[in-house]
Amino acid sequence: MKLNPQRGASRGRSFVSAKAVGAHLRYLERDGVTLDGEKGPVYSADQDTADGRDFLDRGREDRHQFRFIVSAEGGVELADMRQTTRDIMAQMEADLQTRLDWVAVDHYNTGHPHAHILVRGITDDGKILNIAGDYIAHGVRERATDIVTLELGHQTDLEVTDQLRREVHAERFTRLDRMLMAEQRANNEFADLRPDKDMLETMKRNRALLIGRAQYLEKLGLAEQSAPGVWHLDDSTEPTLRAMGERGDIIKSMYRALDSNDLAAQRGAAQLTMHRDGLQQQIAGRVLAKELAGDGSGDRMQLVIDGTDGRVHQIELRADHCEGIGRGMIVSATPPPTEPRAADRNILAATKSDGTYKPSRHIEMAREQEISPDPARFVAAHVRRLEALRRAGIVERRSDDHWKVPTDLPRQGLAHDRKRHGHGPRMTLLSPISLDRQVTHDGATWLDRELTAQRRGAVRETGFGAEAGRAMDQRKRVLVTRGDAVDLGNGRIRAPRDLIQRLEAREVERVGRAMAAEQGRKWKPVTPASQFAGQLTGSTQLASGRFAMIDDGLGFSLVPWNTTLERRIGLQVSGVGMSGGGIDWTFGRQRGLGL
Repeated sequence: MKLNPQRGASRGRSFVSAKAVGAHLRYLERDGVTLDGEKGPVYSADQDTADGRDFLDRGREDRHQFRFIVSAEGGVELADMRQTTRDIMAQMEADLQTRLDWVAVDHYNTGHPHAHILVRGITDDGKILNIAGDYIAHGVRERATDIVTLELGHQTDLEVTDQLRREVHAERFTRLDRMLMAEQRANNEFADLRPDKDMLETMKRNRALLIGRAQYLEKLGLAEQSAPGVWHLDDSTEPTLRAMGERGDIIKSMYRALDSNDLAAQRGAAQLTMHRDGLQQQIAGRVLAKELAGDGSGDRMQLVIDGTDGRVHQIELRADHCEGIGRGMIVSATPPPTEPRAADRNILAATKSDGTYKPSRHIEMAREQEISPDPARFVAAHVRRLEALRRAGIVERRSDDHWKVPTDLPRQGLAHDRKRHGHGPRMTLLSPISLDRQVTHDGATWLDRELTAQRRGAVRETGFGAEAGRAMDQRKRVLVTRGDAVDLGNGRIRAPRDLIQRLEAREVERVGRAMAAEQGRKWKPVTPASQFAGQLTGSTQLASGRFAMIDDGLGFSLVPWNTTLERRIGLQVSGVGMSGGGIDWTFGRQRGLGL
């Protein structure tokens, strides 16, 4: 796995970011992977509890990193997986003639216990470690097999045959396929399985199974019998079978997720939808499972989401693109945009021919055309969009009520969004708390946003959609009881237009005061038109959303988080509260003794 692009490296090669590498290791260490369901400890050649972060820091400048997974079919019988892993790594060091810097984490949360091993791409004398592809593909497996065999003993011919028999009708790439393909290569593109054919003893002993497998491949359209006992396998056999195996593994993982959430009896096969990284439409729902995708050696994660549309979805994305998202949370997954935003079209429609956009004029247009019940809030959302485009250099702000907008704003805006979105689905955390907790929570929740947006039609009365619908009805009663809404009868309520802002302010006030007291600071709420300045010390995730923590030495404030703040933690920032809950940010330099 490539880590750091070097000068002169060919274009088009993919490199994994340090953030993604860190996310991968943190996931390996997550809770629930040991026999006791605890967090998986990192260990090394000589430490039972190693420092995973220190290992990553040592390898920050490495060109690449190697990853292996050691799993024996009889892995549950291994007396000490940790020692087995150390024995395998010691043999690798002997083969490669260098000490290796590595760490590992053992997992017991699947059907086959296994060890994830991470190896730095550097030798003991500081040179780049290069490992031959053949050794990675076959040598490590053979060494691991030898060591595991010493503990578990050799399989008998009967055991081998019994395992191969289960592969005859398997919808994945098997050892029988590998044997057929090797025979085909050795016989001028044909696998000759006739009784009088001279072949290896293993082939002879399992000839009937090989014929059965060839016949099954023929049913799949991957093989053809050219003469009695003589078969030709299609060139697409291996990739097709591997794809089928991956699909089968995904389906198993989805059923495993349903079972672990006690939903196996409530969700059928017809509700399962696999997207991989090819998501075509936005989905929202509850996270049932989060685990490594594929063989688990890469930096891609798999999420299983119980959707509000009544279906169960599987998607894949980079590990660092779903940090902070865990089981039970409510999320949305959005595919890369294909159409310009409506906001960009609205801005252009309200822009004069000379490229001048005025928020005040847009408010009047919205009021005259009755576009929104709250024109000021409607236009404020468009101004926030303009601020984002200004930072990208697409528009120019000449004053608060004077913007210079290009004539092709929708096109440039779409290009900007696609670049920021990146490849594959993008995750948004809608709620860090469960439906049950949202019903009674004293703050703005996902249920409140769905209710005020009047998107009840977005959920179906099946699956998680039905659960969300019932929770919305319960939330309505809670809002009425607390005086936040008026009961109109027949399950309908009337809520103030600024319900979300009120609920959010209530939670921010409650949590902010408590956090300020803990830090010995005075609580300083940020309101529209009020200014603030201080050090960005971090962020906190509330049910109402994610908020930045600002400390000016005396006072403490919580303000809505912005993705541009990610790299500014520890720096001085300032801003002004805007109507609608937004912040007009100003970023300053880090203050210190030298300034």
